Amino acid sequence: MSLTQSAAKSRTAKNRAGRAGQSHRASRALDVLVRTVAPIVFALVASGLMIAAMGADPLSFFADVVRLGLLGQGWQHTLTAMAPLLLVALGLIIAFRAQLWNLSYAGTYVLAAAIIAGVAPDVMAVLPFGLAILVLFAMALAVGAAVALVPALLKTRFGINEVVTSLMVSFITISGANLLIRGVLKDPAVSVPQTRVLDLQYMLPYVPGTRVHVGVVIALVRVVLAQGVLTQTSFGLRIDVMAKSPAAALHAGIDVKRLTIGVFVLSGMMIALAAAVDMLGLWGYSRAAWNPGYGDKILPFVFLARLSPLAAVPLVGFYALLATGGAVAAQRAGLSIDVLSVFVALVLFCMLAVEFAGRRRPAPGRWGHSYLRTRGGGT
Repeated sequence: MSLTQSAAKSRTAKNRAGRAGQSHRASRALDVLVRTVAPIVFALVASGLMIAAMGADPLSFFADVVRLGLLGQGWQHTLTAMAPLLLVALGLIIAFRAQLWNLSYAGTYVLAAAIIAGVAPDVMAVLPFGLAILVLFAMALAVGAAVALVPALLKTRFGINEVVTSLMVSFITISGANLLIRGVLKDPAVSVPQTRVLDLQYMLPYVPGTRVHVGVVIALVRVVLAQGVLTQTSFGLRIDVMAKSPAAALHAGIDVKRLTIGVFVLSGMMIALAAAVDMLGLWGYSRAAWNPGYGDKILPFVFLARLSPLAAVPLVGFYALLATGGAVAAQRAGLSIDVLSVFVALVLFCMLAVEFAGRRRPAPGRWGHSYLRTRGGGT
C-alpha cells in the first residue's frame, strides 16, 4: 500500500469520526431540547394561560417570581430552599438509577424530621455544638437506613414489589411521626402538637457573608461525591448493570440482593439527611401533620435530569426559585399557592406526552431518549 493510499484512508477515517461526533452532539442537543427544556417551557406557557384565565397578569406574576427569588435577599432564600430538595433528589436518583422504586421518601423525611427536631435540644444541651451536629446527622442517617431496610428486605427475601411496600412504609412512618410529636416529643409549653423549638444559637451556621446555612454546602458536596461514585466507580457500574438486567448482574458475579439493600439504605439515608439539614438549618422544630412534600415536588425534575446528580442541580434550583418567589408572588396576585403544584403536574403531563410520542414514532431518537432506564437493554 502506497503512502498516498494510507494518507487517504486515514483522512477518510478521521472524517467519519468527525461526522459521528457531530451527529452524537446533535443528538444530545436534540435530546436536551425535546426532553428537558420543552416540558418546562410548555408548563410555563400553560401556567401563564391558566393565571390569565383566573384574572391575574402572568407576566407580572413571573416577574415577581424572578425578582423575589433572585434579587436582593431572594437568592439566599432560594439557596436555602435548595438544600433539602437536593438531598431528597439525590436519594431518589440513587434508587431510581438501580430501577428500585423507593417511594417511602415522604415518610422517611417526616419521621427523621420529627426525631431530629424532638431530640436536638437535649443533645445540644449535653454535647459540644460540633459533636452534637455530628450525632444528630448520624441519628438521621440511622433513621433513613432503618426505614429503607423494610422494603429492601421484603423485596430481597420475599420478592415483594417495592412500590407497594415502600408506599405502605411511608404511610406508617408518617403516622408514627405524628404520634411521636403528639406524645413523647411534644413541647409541654405550647398547646399545639409540636416539638420544642431549637434555640437559634444551636442552628447550623451560615456561610460567611450570607444568610445561607451550611446545609447547602453539605448538599452540594454530597451531589459531587454521588456523581463520582455513580459514574466513575465499580459500585456505580454494578448499579447500572443491575438496572439493565438483574440476570446479567448475577451472571457477572454481582450480589444483587446485597446491592439492592445497599442502594435502598443509601437512598433512605440521603432523604433523612435532608430532614436533618432542614430542621437544624431552617425550621428548628416540627409539627404534627406537617409534610412539605419535597419528593413529590421535585420528582419530575429528577427524571428531567436523567437521574444525573449534577444535572439535577440547575433543575432543582429552578424549582427552588419558583417555590421561593412563587409563594409571595401568588399572594400578591391573589392566587392560591397551589398554582406551583399545578406547574409540577403540567411538567409531568408534558413528559408523559413526549414519552408516549417518542415510543410511537417509527424513527427512534426523533423525540430523544426515554426518561426511564428500561431493563433488557432498552433506552
